[in-house]
Amino acid sequence: MLYRSILRPLLFRLPPETAHELALKTLSRTLKPQFIRQLMQRRYASHGFGELRRFGLRFSNPVGVAAGFDKNGVALEQLAALGFGFVEAGTVTHLKQPGNPQPRLFRLPPDRALINRQGFNNHGAAALAARLSGHRADCVVGINIGKSRAVELEDATADYLASFELVHAHADYIAVNVSSPNTPNLRELQRADALKALLTALQEKNLELSGRNTSRREPVPLLVKIAPDLELPELEAIVDVALRANLSGIIATNTTTSRAGLRTPEAVIKACGAGGLSGAPLQHRSNEIIRTLYRLTKGRLTIIGVGGVFTAADAWEKICAGASLVQLYTGFVYQGWGIAREINEGLAEILSREKIGSLDEAVGCRAK
Repeated sequence: MLYRSILRPLLFRLPPETAHELALKTLSRTLKPQFIRQLMQRRYASHGFGELRRFGLRFSNPVGVAAGFDKNGVALEQLAALGFGFVEAGTVTHLKQPGNPQPRLFRLPPDRALINRQGFNNHGAAALAARLSGHRADCVVGINIGKSRAVELEDATADYLASFELVHAHADYIAVNVSSPNTPNLRELQRADALKALLTALQEKNLELSGRNTSRREPVPLLVKIAPDLELPELEAIVDVALRANLSGIIATNTTTSRAGLRTPEAVIKACGAGGLSGAPLQHRSNEIIRTLYRLTKGRLTIIGVGGVFTAADAWEKICAGASLVQLYTGFVYQGWGIAREINEGLAEILSREKIGSLDEAVGCRAK
């Protein structure tokens, strides 16, 4: 493929964040969605997945772009044109912030992985809302919200509520990020008591805002994104809180702080420093978390599987473990712009080979 044989080697000569920004600018400023669709020969109804309805929304296919790839929502229309069924903008915070000092994004090619400690660098929730008010992507659009770095942990709920109110009218669903390792103490919000207070306040605001909005009577589906570095008792507590708060789903998982089992030389890994690891090394742990969540929820919550999705086989493993949808970021970096089409076509082939009539029939089939 052109990307892997020519463009990726060129992009990988650039610093990772420079290459990422160049890719986003090329998508958003140079390529029109109509041209991308023609280039990719996008086929809306050919996958044969059946009707994909998740938390009240209709998805054209199960493959989405994870939060972090397009924090400020500058290329959502173009990403939809590449064949993704949904795109999650963000993570966005209430306060505009520059993130951590550079360099803060690193490639580990032997592991097909990335390490990032970007720290929610974004233009702020108000800027994202303003951009989305004038542009509508041809797919489901989620918005991922996080805590502003300047805000103390005890004031986190008010900070999340401020972002939530700004983006509410522009999101098909909203994901609450309490699991990034790159904002100090953020993962403390995964504790049952803190998470309960946060999600309860957000759902109350959700009902209030939906009541005011004449074009949207139903609350926006609310999901929470969790870390892969959680043990069973912590997962049990999170599931209990999520069910009691009437959440629509759980996104599993964010990046990991573990460096176990990497092929990249240890000296290179140490030189990268702190940050969240994503990509192929996260695949197994992510699948374990998904499988556990599916068993704990008994299928009552939608699970979006993230971590190490590069191929249709990778996506299939997550679906069989209990994911109703999958997302990717690192796979996009390594595999290129054709990845959504490749995975969707591959999933359709797997369904046909396994003689399964719809994707829903496969969800959780290896978790029971």
